Amino acid sequence: MMQNKYKYKDSGIDWLGKVPLTWKMIRSDSVTDYIRNQINPENIKSEFVFHFSIPAVQETGTGQYELSEDIRSAKQLIKKKSVLISKLNPRKATICIAEPKDTVTICSSEFIAMEANKCDLKYLYYLVSSEMNRQRLDARVQSVTRSHQRVYPSDIYRFWTALPSINEQLLIASYLDRETARIDALIQKKERMIGLLKEKRIALITQAVTKGLNPNVPMKESGIEWLGEIPEHWIHIVLGRVCTIQGGYAFDSNNFSDDGYPIVQMSNLKRGVLDFSEAKKYPYELCPQEVELAEGDILIGLSGSIGESGSLGNYAIVTIDDLPCYLNQRVGRLDISSKLDRGFVLYMIQSTPFFEQVQLSVTGTAQFNISPTQLGDIWIALPPLSEQKNISLYLDNETSKIDALTRRIENSIIILREYRASLIYHAVTGKIDLRDYDAQLQ
Repeated sequence: MMQNKYKYKDSGIDWLGKVPLTWKMIRSDSVTDYIRNQINPENIKSEFVFHFSIPAVQETGTGQYELSEDIRSAKQLIKKKSVLISKLNPRKATICIAEPKDTVTICSSEFIAMEANKCDLKYLYYLVSSEMNRQRLDARVQSVTRSHQRVYPSDIYRFWTALPSINEQLLIASYLDRETARIDALIQKKERMIGLLKEKRIALITQAVTKGLNPNVPMKESGIEWLGEIPEHWIHIVLGRVCTIQGGYAFDSNNFSDDGYPIVQMSNLKRGVLDFSEAKKYPYELCPQEVELAEGDILIGLSGSIGESGSLGNYAIVTIDDLPCYLNQRVGRLDISSKLDRGFVLYMIQSTPFFEQVQLSVTGTAQFNISPTQLGDIWIALPPLSEQKNISLYLDNETSKIDALTRRIENSIIILREYRASLIYHAVTGKIDLRDYDAQLQ
Protein backbone atom coordinates (compact mmCIF):
# COMPACT_ATOMS: atom_id res chain seq x y z
CA MET A 1 0.00 0.00 0.00
CA MET A 2 1.19 3.49 -0.83
CA GLN A 3 2.45 5.66 2.03
CA ASN A 4 -0.24 7.99 3.33
CA LYS A 5 0.96 11.61 3.25
CA TYR A 6 -2.46 13.23 3.51
CA LYS A 7 -3.41 15.66 6.24
CA TYR A 8 -7.06 15.47 7.16
CA LYS A 9 -9.96 17.71 8.09
CA ASP A 10 -13.41 17.03 9.45
CA SER A 11 -15.90 17.04 6.57
CA GLY A 12 -18.80 17.86 8.88
CA ILE A 13 -20.76 15.03 7.22
CA ASP A 14 -21.47 11.98 9.36
CA TRP A 15 -21.35 9.41 6.57
CA LEU A 16 -18.18 10.93 5.09
CA GLY A 17 -16.04 11.46 8.18
CA LYS A 18 -12.56 12.95 7.84
CA VAL A 19 -11.26 13.77 4.35
CA PRO A 20 -7.92 15.02 2.96
CA LEU A 21 -7.24 18.68 3.66
CA THR A 22 -6.78 19.46 -0.04
CA TRP A 23 -10.12 17.97 -1.11
CA LYS A 24 -12.92 20.46 -1.77
CA MET A 25 -16.32 20.23 -0.14
CA ILE A 26 -18.87 20.49 -2.96
CA ARG A 27 -22.48 19.64 -3.64
CA SER A 28 -22.71 16.90 -6.22
CA ASP A 29 -25.04 18.77 -8.59
CA SER A 30 -22.35 21.41 -9.06
CA VAL A 31 -20.16 18.91 -10.94
CA THR A 32 -22.83 16.63 -12.45
CA ASP A 33 -25.98 16.97 -14.55
CA TYR A 34 -29.24 15.21 -13.72
CA ILE A 35 -30.61 14.11 -17.10
CA ARG A 36 -34.29 13.48 -17.90
CA ASN A 37 -34.97 12.50 -21.51
CA GLN A 38 -38.30 10.70 -21.50
CA ILE A 39 -39.36 8.67 -24.51
CA ASN A 40 -42.69 6.92 -25.01
CA PRO A 41 -42.92 3.48 -26.66
CA GLU A 42 -44.76 4.82 -29.72
CA ASN A 43 -41.86 7.21 -30.44
CA ILE A 44 -39.27 4.43 -30.65
CA LYS A 45 -38.67 3.89 -34.37
CA SER A 46 -36.04 1.15 -34.32
CA GLU A 47 -36.82 -2.58 -34.27
CA PHE A 48 -34.52 -3.20 -31.32
CA VAL A 49 -33.54 -1.19 -28.25
CA PHE A 50 -30.78 -1.61 -25.71
CA HIS A 51 -32.62 -1.51 -22.40
CA PHE A 52 -31.09 -0.89 -18.98
CA SER A 53 -33.89 -2.45 -16.93
CA ILE A 54 -33.75 -2.94 -13.16
CA PRO A 55 -33.69 -6.78 -13.41
CA ALA A 56 -31.03 -6.78 -16.16
CA VAL A 57 -28.71 -4.45 -14.26
CA GLN A 58 -29.16 -6.42 -11.03
CA GLU A 59 -28.37 -9.69 -12.80
CA THR A 60 -25.61 -8.69 -15.23
CA GLY A 61 -24.49 -5.18 -14.30
CA THR A 62 -25.61 -3.82 -17.67
CA GLY A 63 -28.58 -3.74 -20.06
CA GLN A 64 -29.72 -6.05 -22.82
CA TYR A 65 -31.13 -5.92 -26.36
CA GLU A 66 -34.91 -6.22 -26.56
CA LEU A 67 -37.60 -5.90 -29.21
CA SER A 68 -39.07 -2.41 -29.28
CA GLU A 69 -42.57 -3.88 -29.38
CA ASP A 70 -41.96 -5.36 -25.91
CA ILE A 71 -41.47 -1.90 -24.37
CA ARG A 72 -44.80 -1.04 -22.76
CA SER A 73 -44.14 2.10 -20.72
CA ALA A 74 -42.27 5.39 -20.87
CA LYS A 75 -38.50 5.13 -20.51
CA GLN A 76 -35.53 7.45 -20.39
CA LEU A 77 -33.36 7.97 -23.44
CA ILE A 78 -29.61 7.54 -22.97
CA LYS A 79 -27.78 9.98 -25.26
CA LYS A 80 -24.49 10.27 -23.41
CA LYS A 81 -22.40 8.10 -21.10
CA SER A 82 -24.05 8.31 -17.69
CA VAL A 83 -24.20 6.77 -14.24
CA LEU A 84 -27.57 5.16 -13.54
CA ILE A 85 -28.76 4.87 -9.94
CA SER A 86 -32.05 3.19 -9.09
CA LYS A 87 -34.34 5.10 -6.76
CA LEU A 88 -36.18 1.83 -6.10
CA ASN A 89 -34.98 -0.26 -3.15
CA PRO A 90 -31.65 1.55 -2.54
CA ARG A 91 -30.63 -1.29 -0.22
CA LYS A 92 -29.87 -3.33 -3.36
CA ALA A 93 -27.60 -0.59 -4.79
CA THR A 94 -28.66 -1.08 -8.42
CA ILE A 95 -26.07 1.11 -10.14
CA CYS A 96 -24.22 0.94 -13.46
CA ILE A 97 -22.49 2.99 -16.13
CA ALA A 98 -24.63 3.32 -19.27
CA GLU A 99 -23.57 4.54 -22.68
CA PRO A 100 -25.37 4.73 -26.03
CA LYS A 101 -25.20 1.56 -28.13
CA ASP A 102 -25.68 0.98 -31.86
CA THR A 103 -29.45 1.33 -31.51
CA VAL A 104 -31.89 3.36 -29.40
CA THR A 105 -30.65 3.10 -25.82
CA ILE A 106 -33.11 3.46 -22.96
CA CYS A 107 -33.35 2.86 -19.24
CA SER A 108 -36.10 2.30 -16.72
CA SER A 109 -37.83 5.40 -15.38
CA GLU A 110 -36.83 4.10 -11.93
CA PHE A 111 -33.26 5.13 -12.70
CA ILE A 112 -31.73 8.54 -12.03
CA ALA A 113 -29.27 9.34 -14.83
CA MET A 114 -26.27 11.50 -13.91
CA GLU A 115 -23.72 12.80 -16.39
CA ALA A 116 -20.29 13.97 -15.28
CA ASN A 117 -19.75 17.68 -15.84
CA LYS A 118 -16.73 18.79 -13.84
CA CYS A 119 -15.67 15.39 -12.52
CA ASP A 120 -14.58 12.02 -13.84
CA LEU A 121 -17.52 9.73 -14.64
CA LYS A 122 -15.84 6.54 -13.38
CA TYR A 123 -14.92 8.28 -10.10
CA LEU A 124 -18.55 9.41 -9.81
CA TYR A 125 -19.64 5.80 -10.32
CA TYR A 126 -17.44 4.56 -7.49
CA LEU A 127 -18.53 7.42 -5.23
CA VAL A 128 -22.26 6.74 -5.61
CA SER A 129 -21.81 2.96 -5.46
CA SER A 130 -19.87 3.15 -2.19
CA GLU A 131 -21.35 1.58 0.93
CA MET A 132 -21.50 4.96 2.67
CA ASN A 133 -23.73 6.35 -0.09
CA ARG A 134 -25.93 3.24 -0.08
CA GLN A 135 -26.49 3.66 3.66
CA ARG A 136 -27.18 7.36 3.18
CA LEU A 137 -29.90 6.59 0.64
CA ASP A 138 -31.27 3.70 2.66
CA ALA A 139 -31.85 6.09 5.56
CA ARG A 140 -33.93 8.32 3.28
CA VAL A 141 -36.42 5.81 1.90
CA GLN A 142 -39.94 7.08 1.36
CA SER A 143 -41.56 3.69 1.21
CA VAL A 144 -44.96 2.12 1.45
CA THR A 145 -43.94 -1.53 1.52
CA ARG A 146 -40.79 -3.55 2.10
CA SER A 147 -40.66 -4.58 -1.56
CA HIS A 148 -41.20 -1.07 -2.95
CA GLN A 149 -38.95 1.40 -1.21
CA ARG A 150 -38.00 4.57 -3.01
CA VAL A 151 -35.95 7.67 -2.39
CA TYR A 152 -36.58 11.11 -3.82
CA PRO A 153 -34.52 11.84 -6.96
CA SER A 154 -33.02 14.89 -5.28
CA ASP A 155 -31.58 12.70 -2.51
CA ILE A 156 -29.73 10.75 -5.19
CA TYR A 157 -28.29 13.47 -7.40
CA ARG A 158 -27.85 16.22 -4.80
CA PHE A 159 -25.59 15.56 -1.83
CA TRP A 160 -22.52 17.00 -0.15
CA THR A 161 -19.19 15.28 -0.61
CA ALA A 162 -15.46 15.93 -0.75
CA LEU A 163 -13.90 15.96 -4.20
CA PRO A 164 -10.19 15.53 -5.02
CA SER A 165 -8.51 17.09 -8.05
CA ILE A 166 -9.34 15.63 -11.44
CA ASN A 167 -5.92 13.94 -11.58
CA GLU A 168 -6.53 12.25 -8.23
CA GLN A 169 -10.00 11.21 -9.40
CA LEU A 170 -8.46 9.52 -12.43
CA LEU A 171 -5.85 7.76 -10.29
CA ILE A 172 -8.46 6.59 -7.77
CA ALA A 173 -10.76 5.31 -10.55
CA SER A 174 -7.86 3.51 -12.25
CA TYR A 175 -6.78 1.92 -8.98
CA LEU A 176 -10.32 0.77 -8.18
CA ASP A 177 -10.83 -0.55 -11.71
CA ARG A 178 -7.78 -2.75 -11.27
CA GLU A 179 -8.40 -3.91 -7.72
CA THR A 180 -12.15 -4.51 -8.03
CA ALA A 181 -11.56 -6.44 -11.27
CA ARG A 182 -9.22 -8.76 -9.38
CA ILE A 183 -11.74 -9.24 -6.59
CA ASP A 184 -14.62 -9.74 -9.03
CA ALA A 185 -12.65 -12.37 -10.95
CA LEU A 186 -11.99 -14.26 -7.73
CA ILE A 187 -15.65 -14.02 -6.72
CA GLN A 188 -16.71 -15.34 -10.14
CA LYS A 189 -14.31 -18.27 -9.78
CA LYS A 190 -15.77 -19.11 -6.38
CA GLU A 191 -19.34 -18.78 -7.72
CA ARG A 192 -18.48 -21.24 -10.48
CA MET A 193 -17.20 -23.62 -7.81
CA ILE A 194 -20.50 -23.29 -5.96
CA GLY A 195 -22.36 -23.99 -9.21
CA LEU A 196 -20.34 -27.16 -9.75
CA LEU A 197 -20.95 -28.27 -6.17
CA LYS A 198 -24.72 -27.78 -6.62
CA GLU A 199 -24.61 -29.84 -9.82
CA LYS A 200 -22.66 -32.55 -8.01
CA ARG A 201 -25.21 -32.53 -5.18
CA ILE A 202 -28.17 -32.94 -7.52
CA ALA A 203 -26.39 -35.68 -9.51
CA LEU A 204 -25.60 -37.54 -6.28
CA ILE A 205 -29.21 -37.32 -5.10
CA THR A 206 -30.60 -38.32 -8.51
CA GLN A 207 -28.35 -41.37 -8.72
CA ALA A 208 -29.29 -42.54 -5.23
CA VAL A 209 -33.08 -42.08 -5.47
CA THR A 210 -33.39 -43.64 -8.94
CA LYS A 211 -30.61 -46.26 -9.05
CA GLY A 212 -29.93 -47.04 -5.39
CA LEU A 213 -26.58 -47.46 -3.62
CA ASN A 214 -25.50 -50.84 -5.00
CA PRO A 215 -23.89 -50.45 -8.44
CA ASN A 216 -24.05 -54.24 -9.02
CA VAL A 217 -27.77 -54.69 -8.42
CA PRO A 218 -29.73 -56.11 -11.42
CA MET A 219 -31.65 -53.39 -13.29
CA LYS A 220 -34.89 -53.28 -15.26
CA GLU A 221 -36.57 -50.81 -17.57
CA SER A 222 -39.11 -48.72 -15.70
CA GLY A 223 -41.01 -47.86 -18.88
CA ILE A 224 -40.97 -44.24 -17.74
CA GLU A 225 -38.79 -41.98 -19.88
CA TRP A 226 -37.74 -39.73 -17.02
CA LEU A 227 -36.72 -42.62 -14.76
CA GLY A 228 -35.03 -44.96 -17.21
CA GLU A 229 -33.63 -48.11 -15.64
CA ILE A 230 -34.33 -48.78 -11.95
CA PRO A 231 -33.22 -51.61 -9.65
CA GLU A 232 -35.08 -54.84 -10.41
CA HIS A 233 -36.69 -55.09 -6.96
CA TRP A 234 -37.94 -51.45 -6.98
CA ILE A 235 -41.33 -50.36 -8.26
CA HIS A 236 -42.33 -47.29 -10.25
CA ILE A 237 -45.46 -45.54 -9.04
CA VAL A 238 -47.13 -42.15 -9.22
CA LEU A 239 -46.58 -39.97 -6.15
CA GLY A 240 -50.31 -39.67 -5.45
CA ARG A 241 -50.59 -43.41 -4.78
CA VAL A 242 -48.34 -43.19 -1.72
CA CYS A 243 -48.77 -39.57 -0.75
CA THR A 244 -51.62 -37.09 -0.39
CA ILE A 245 -50.87 -33.56 -1.62
CA GLN A 246 -52.83 -30.87 0.20
CA GLY A 247 -53.12 -27.34 -1.13
CA GLY A 248 -53.08 -24.30 1.14
CA TYR A 249 -55.75 -21.83 2.18
CA ALA A 250 -56.50 -18.52 0.45
CA PHE A 251 -55.80 -16.19 3.35
CA ASP A 252 -57.35 -12.73 3.05
CA SER A 253 -54.51 -10.21 2.74
CA ASN A 254 -56.73 -7.58 4.36
CA ASN A 255 -56.40 -9.48 7.64
CA PHE A 256 -52.59 -9.69 7.68
CA SER A 257 -51.28 -8.16 10.89
CA ASP A 258 -48.15 -7.78 13.00
CA ASP A 259 -49.65 -9.92 15.74
CA GLY A 260 -50.50 -13.49 14.80
CA TYR A 261 -49.19 -16.74 13.37
CA PRO A 262 -46.85 -16.82 10.34
CA ILE A 263 -48.33 -17.88 7.02
CA VAL A 264 -46.13 -20.11 4.84
CA GLN A 265 -45.98 -18.58 1.37
CA MET A 266 -43.81 -19.61 -1.57
CA SER A 267 -41.27 -16.91 -0.71
CA ASN A 268 -40.68 -18.59 2.67
CA LEU A 269 -39.46 -21.84 1.07
CA LYS A 270 -35.65 -21.78 0.95
CA ARG A 271 -34.32 -25.07 -0.43
CA GLY A 272 -34.96 -27.20 2.62
CA VAL A 273 -35.76 -24.69 5.36
CA LEU A 274 -38.44 -22.14 6.14
CA ASP A 275 -37.37 -18.50 6.29
CA PHE A 276 -39.84 -16.35 8.24
CA SER A 277 -37.71 -13.19 8.25
CA GLU A 278 -40.35 -11.45 6.13
CA ALA A 279 -43.35 -13.64 6.86
CA LYS A 280 -46.94 -12.46 6.73
CA LYS A 281 -48.93 -13.05 9.92
CA TYR A 282 -52.58 -13.82 10.48
CA PRO A 283 -54.75 -13.26 13.59
CA TYR A 284 -54.85 -16.29 15.89
CA GLU A 285 -58.63 -16.60 15.92
CA LEU A 286 -58.94 -16.56 12.09
CA CYS A 287 -56.41 -19.31 11.26
CA PRO A 288 -58.14 -22.43 9.81
CA GLN A 289 -57.09 -25.54 11.72
CA GLU A 290 -57.12 -27.73 8.60
CA VAL A 291 -54.04 -25.96 7.25
CA GLU A 292 -52.10 -25.86 10.53
CA LEU A 293 -48.67 -27.38 9.90
CA ALA A 294 -46.88 -29.96 12.02
CA GLU A 295 -43.25 -30.85 12.64
CA GLY A 296 -41.86 -32.91 9.75
CA ASP A 297 -44.34 -31.69 7.13
CA ILE A 298 -42.74 -31.52 3.69
CA LEU A 299 -43.76 -28.45 1.68
CA ILE A 300 -43.36 -27.71 -2.02
CA GLY A 301 -44.02 -24.60 -4.11
CA LEU A 302 -46.83 -25.01 -6.66
CA SER A 303 -46.44 -21.72 -8.51
CA GLY A 304 -43.91 -19.17 -9.71
CA SER A 305 -40.80 -19.10 -11.85
CA ILE A 306 -38.53 -22.04 -12.63
CA GLY A 307 -34.85 -22.21 -11.75
CA GLU A 308 -32.40 -22.01 -8.88
CA SER A 309 -34.08 -18.95 -7.37
CA GLY A 310 -37.60 -19.79 -8.58
CA SER A 311 -40.43 -20.68 -6.23
CA LEU A 312 -41.95 -23.46 -8.36
CA GLY A 313 -40.64 -26.74 -6.97
CA ASN A 314 -38.87 -25.03 -4.08
CA TYR A 315 -39.22 -27.02 -0.89
CA ALA A 316 -38.86 -27.03 2.89
CA ILE A 317 -39.42 -29.27 5.88
CA VAL A 318 -41.20 -27.88 8.93
CA THR A 319 -39.23 -28.02 12.19
CA ILE A 320 -40.48 -27.57 15.74
CA ASP A 321 -38.93 -24.10 15.79
CA ASP A 322 -41.21 -23.04 12.90
CA LEU A 323 -44.42 -23.80 14.78
CA PRO A 324 -47.12 -22.70 14.95
CA CYS A 325 -47.56 -21.77 11.28
CA TYR A 326 -50.20 -22.22 8.59
CA LEU A 327 -50.22 -23.19 4.90
CA ASN A 328 -51.03 -20.54 2.30
CA GLN A 329 -52.41 -21.23 -1.17
CA ARG A 330 -49.92 -22.17 -3.93
CA VAL A 331 -47.89 -24.18 -1.43
CA GLY A 332 -48.47 -27.93 -1.18
CA ARG A 333 -48.07 -30.20 1.85
CA LEU A 334 -47.06 -33.83 1.26
CA ASP A 335 -48.92 -36.14 3.64
CA ILE A 336 -46.86 -39.31 3.22
CA SER A 337 -48.04 -42.86 3.85
CA SER A 338 -46.34 -45.59 5.88
CA LYS A 339 -44.71 -46.84 2.66
CA LEU A 340 -42.48 -43.76 2.51
CA ASP A 341 -39.51 -42.54 4.52
CA ARG A 342 -39.70 -38.80 5.10
CA GLY A 343 -36.01 -38.24 4.40
CA PHE A 344 -36.17 -40.22 1.15
CA VAL A 345 -39.13 -38.12 -0.03
CA LEU A 346 -37.28 -34.89 0.76
CA TYR A 347 -34.37 -36.02 -1.42
CA MET A 348 -36.62 -37.46 -4.12
CA ILE A 349 -38.29 -34.07 -4.77
CA GLN A 350 -34.82 -32.57 -5.29
CA SER A 351 -33.88 -35.07 -8.01
CA THR A 352 -33.60 -34.19 -11.69
CA PRO A 353 -36.31 -36.64 -12.95
CA PHE A 354 -38.82 -35.28 -10.43
CA PHE A 355 -38.22 -31.64 -11.33
CA GLU A 356 -38.22 -32.37 -15.07
CA GLN A 357 -41.69 -33.86 -14.67
CA VAL A 358 -42.81 -30.81 -12.69
CA GLN A 359 -41.66 -28.61 -15.58
CA LEU A 360 -43.58 -30.74 -18.09
CA SER A 361 -46.78 -30.56 -16.03
CA VAL A 362 -46.97 -26.81 -15.48
CA THR A 363 -49.54 -24.46 -16.97
CA GLY A 364 -49.27 -20.72 -17.52
CA THR A 365 -46.68 -18.51 -19.22
CA ALA A 366 -45.41 -15.59 -17.15
CA GLN A 367 -46.06 -17.54 -13.95
CA PHE A 368 -46.04 -21.32 -13.98
CA ASN A 369 -48.48 -23.37 -11.91
CA ILE A 370 -48.91 -27.01 -11.00
CA SER A 371 -51.92 -28.38 -9.12
CA PRO A 372 -51.81 -30.91 -6.28
CA THR A 373 -53.46 -33.41 -8.67
CA GLN A 374 -50.78 -32.87 -11.33
CA LEU A 375 -48.08 -33.22 -8.69
CA GLY A 376 -49.64 -36.50 -7.62
CA ASP A 377 -49.37 -37.82 -11.20
CA ILE A 378 -45.54 -37.58 -11.21
CA TRP A 379 -43.75 -40.92 -11.48
CA ILE A 380 -41.20 -41.92 -8.87
CA ALA A 381 -38.94 -44.92 -8.35
CA LEU A 382 -39.67 -46.56 -5.01
CA PRO A 383 -37.41 -49.00 -3.14
CA PRO A 384 -38.47 -50.97 -0.05
CA LEU A 385 -38.85 -48.85 3.09
CA SER A 386 -35.64 -50.10 4.72
CA GLU A 387 -33.67 -49.20 1.60
CA GLN A 388 -35.29 -45.76 1.51
CA LYS A 389 -33.99 -45.15 5.02
CA ASN A 390 -30.49 -46.31 4.08
CA ILE A 391 -30.49 -44.01 1.04
CA SER A 392 -31.66 -41.11 3.18
CA LEU A 393 -28.90 -41.68 5.75
CA TYR A 394 -26.29 -41.98 3.00
CA LEU A 395 -27.42 -38.74 1.38
CA ASP A 396 -27.55 -36.97 4.76
CA ASN A 397 -23.86 -37.76 5.18
CA GLU A 398 -22.72 -37.01 1.64
CA THR A 399 -24.75 -33.85 1.06
CA SER A 400 -23.68 -32.45 4.44
CA LYS A 401 -20.08 -32.53 3.21
CA ILE A 402 -21.01 -30.71 0.02
CA ASP A 403 -23.16 -28.21 1.93
CA ALA A 404 -20.36 -27.48 4.41
CA LEU A 405 -17.90 -26.79 1.59
CA THR A 406 -20.49 -24.64 -0.18
CA ARG A 407 -21.05 -22.58 2.97
CA ARG A 408 -17.30 -22.03 3.39
CA ILE A 409 -17.04 -20.75 -0.17
CA GLU A 410 -20.14 -18.58 0.28
CA ASN A 411 -18.62 -17.09 3.45
CA SER A 412 -15.38 -16.36 1.60
CA ILE A 413 -17.40 -14.53 -1.06
CA ILE A 414 -19.07 -12.43 1.64
CA ILE A 415 -15.64 -11.50 3.00
CA LEU A 416 -14.41 -10.59 -0.49
CA ARG A 417 -17.45 -8.39 -1.12
CA GLU A 418 -16.96 -6.67 2.23
CA TYR A 419 -13.31 -6.07 1.36
CA ARG A 420 -14.35 -4.70 -2.04
CA ALA A 421 -16.82 -2.30 -0.41
CA SER A 422 -14.21 -1.24 2.15
CA LEU A 423 -11.64 -0.62 -0.59
CA ILE A 424 -14.03 1.65 -2.50
CA TYR A 425 -14.98 3.54 0.66
CA HIS A 426 -11.36 4.14 1.70
CA ALA A 427 -10.39 5.23 -1.81
CA VAL A 428 -13.22 7.72 -2.46
CA THR A 429 -12.88 9.28 1.01
CA GLY A 430 -9.11 9.66 0.80
CA LYS A 431 -8.32 7.14 3.52
CA ILE A 432 -5.86 5.67 0.99
CA ASP A 433 -3.31 8.08 -0.50
CA LEU A 434 -3.10 7.16 -4.19
CA ARG A 435 -1.22 10.19 -5.46
CA ASP A 436 1.89 8.08 -6.02
CA TYR A 437 -0.08 5.31 -7.74
CA ASP A 438 1.17 4.77 -11.29
CA ALA A 439 -1.49 2.98 -13.28
CA GLN A 440 0.92 2.38 -16.16
CA LEU A 441 3.24 0.31 -13.99
CA GLN A 442 0.61 -1.92 -12.46
